[in-house]
Amino acid sequence: MQRMKGAELIVEYLIANDIPYVFGICGHGNVGMLDPLYQARDRIALISPRHEQVAAHMADAYFRVRHKPVATLTSCGPGSCNIIMPLACALTDSSALLAITANVPTQQFNRSPFQEINRHFQADFVNIVRPVVKRSFQPTRVDMLPLALRQAMTAMLSGRPGPVNVDVPFNVFQEEDEVEMPPPAPPLNAQRGGASPEDVSRALDLILGARRPVIFIGHGVTLSEASRELTEFAKKLAIPVISSPNGMGCLDMTDPLSLGFIGRNGAFPANEAGRRADVVIAIGARFDDRSASSWLPGFSWNFPHTKLIHVDVDADELGRNYPPDIGILADARTFLRQLLGELDRRGTSPHFNPPSQAGEGREGEWLADIGKWRAEWEKFTRPNFEMHSSPMRPERVVADCQAVLPDDGIICCDVGVSHNWYMQFWNARKPQCMLNSWGFSGMGFGAAGALGAKLAAPERPVVAVTGDGCFTMVPHVLCTAVEYDIPVVWVIWNNFGWVSIRDIQLGLFGGREHGTMFHQGGGNKKPYNPDFAAWAKAAGVDALTVTRSQDFRGALEHAVKSNKPFLLDVHVDAEVRPPSTGAWQLPPTPYKEPAFGQRFLPDTAPMK
Repeated sequence: MQRMKGAELIVEYLIANDIPYVFGICGHGNVGMLDPLYQARDRIALISPRHEQVAAHMADAYFRVRHKPVATLTSCGPGSCNIIMPLACALTDSSALLAITANVPTQQFNRSPFQEINRHFQADFVNIVRPVVKRSFQPTRVDMLPLALRQAMTAMLSGRPGPVNVDVPFNVFQEEDEVEMPPPAPPLNAQRGGASPEDVSRALDLILGARRPVIFIGHGVTLSEASRELTEFAKKLAIPVISSPNGMGCLDMTDPLSLGFIGRNGAFPANEAGRRADVVIAIGARFDDRSASSWLPGFSWNFPHTKLIHVDVDADELGRNYPPDIGILADARTFLRQLLGELDRRGTSPHFNPPSQAGEGREGEWLADIGKWRAEWEKFTRPNFEMHSSPMRPERVVADCQAVLPDDGIICCDVGVSHNWYMQFWNARKPQCMLNSWGFSGMGFGAAGALGAKLAAPERPVVAVTGDGCFTMVPHVLCTAVEYDIPVVWVIWNNFGWVSIRDIQLGLFGGREHGTMFHQGGGNKKPYNPDFAAWAKAAGVDALTVTRSQDFRGALEHAVKSNKPFLLDVHVDAEVRPPSTGAWQLPPTPYKEPAFGQRFLPDTAPMK
């Protein structure tokens, strides 16, 4: 037992759990944490961005790259309210971070002191944050901290990871008590659950009997670090793999078995394979509206006509949108290892032709169809990647980023139309290299998260692709990059508007634009944006404006090689739209038919 201040105990517990950073902003509520962090500055670093939203996005991205958590520190009232959106992003994408928030002194609970929320309960920030974290704790005495910290850290990393909140009243940071340091929490993936032998056998029977199987992977495969097992299983049985954005790279996306993303803005081979498959093995993936074409039959999937094996560590995801034929509560890597073990135990199945014999049998027919769809898609899209124009075609931005970044380079995507292009055409070569705000789609994730990603992997280039709208929500990232010498590159996808929403207006609301594009004042329609390069230079960041496609690749190479914060203001043609290959519906508005490919309903059309 040691006599410690609450803040000292918190700092020592963070260090004991190998947490290298606290991303936070000071306030009167958390000032008691600053001295202990100063005393331990050689063991844990405080990074102070200019906005709490940025701090939480940084922590989220750091975890996605390293699979090790960091902490955020925010003050009471508005300081902590500013992290609600990025916590929601982390929760919906299963990303872990420890959000330490401050609150008013317990001696002043329910007296409406400065920045207390107490309409329904005293010091009630816990009820504000509760929907966007796995669990919220509010220790009101120093002797309550050891249990709260241990339980918070364990909850954050066990099962399906996610953000956890510890809300600390002002006095608890500073008061002392005799406390025992709790043991470190188990790291991510220390505790893995597997499937029953019977379920493994049933699943493999269904897979081996399929003529048109596909694997659909999500963030669960990435988090489980199951890339090697996935690749081995897919190649042994020659099963093509469809990926959600947060699963991209678990199978090298240049591999012939990789079909890319599925859904409205997915790749055509992925949608065509998904809607014609007879068995889908979904591992660590949610069937959300964008990856399931709003659950409209025939565009991306055809359940229940297609048999579904659904594997996830979260029981709530099993059967949420499609009731599985075989639902398995298991860790992705453990389940894949079990399948590989069962395959080895059985030996070569008489129903399976190995890839070397794929000219005959179901593998040859299925892979031949997929090869045909891939060739059709390539013929349709490839010419656009080779065009030079001013402003740039979106395809050129994607292609030149792909050419410049090494296989282990990290691309941090913001949301909006730019992200649609990267979902459709980016080829991630390794896992944990393409970061996306997928489930909650928070604007600013890419621009801010890139800072955390670079701290997680300082030896690798990190490029944020962020829209002009997203960047102007968090422009203070420039200050943080300069203050802490974080050499990230921002590629601003500058199309002078909220173009993804503008396109919905034009397509579904009578063809008019209102409130979705940026114009100069005075009633004229001249496009307006700040001079992003000048803005960056004012903050001490090198910058270039790129308006011609011929100049972008060289500019990006220069920015990456500079190894310092760099911004590229890239003017992109807003009138070129991603070709839809699935559908997306926001009831009661109608949905659009695919721009390439067509709906396939097995009940009314013959299966190949």
